[in-house]
Amino acid sequence: MKRIILLGFSVLIFQSCIPLRIAPTIDDYKIARGKKFKRTLSKRVMFIFEDHKEAGHFYDYVNTKYQLDDENVYDDVPFKIDYEQFFFSFYEVEIPDKTLSLGPLLVDMALNLALQNEEPELYLADESRDIDRKENWYIAIEVYSDLEKDCLSKNSLSKEAVLKYLRALKNEYLATYNYNETVFKN
Repeated sequence: MKRIILLGFSVLIFQSCIPLRIAPTIDDYKIARGKKFKRTLSKRVMFIFEDHKEAGHFYDYVNTKYQLDDENVYDDVPFKIDYEQFFFSFYEVEIPDKTLSLGPLLVDMALNLALQNEEPELYLADESRDIDRKENWYIAIEVYSDLEKDCLSKNSLSKEAVLKYLRALKNEYLATYNYNETVFKN
């Protein structure tokens, strides 16, 4: 009986993976400080949503929708809400999931002990194989105007109007595959 339990426990450990980092799941969108979401972002409050499309699609969408001709696509994209001028900048952010596979690591430890190696060698484990990665991409958008530095902050006067605009922008982007259609919608 003890052998069966020991065998079951060994199989469980051999197949287990330890999550090192789990990327956040965002159902619709999230309003958060950029630095709190990812350290490389600015301190402004951002409109963040998951991007399931290929890399660069949001760039193509913004470039086509606002007819920017590949100039200043990431920064200072102008738009108007009720005749008031606003600007947005966006960032394509990757936060990968990371898990550590214990199986190959334990086999390497056992082989090194059995062969009595003074300097441990990697036989099965390879750092690039042991840490499994799953990519998660997000679009983070910050909005500002000549009157306000951060239009998504708590006490911003234009926060609700800007949120409504960004929700519509996100929905249009996720629903559209031919970005030239967006030019005719404007």
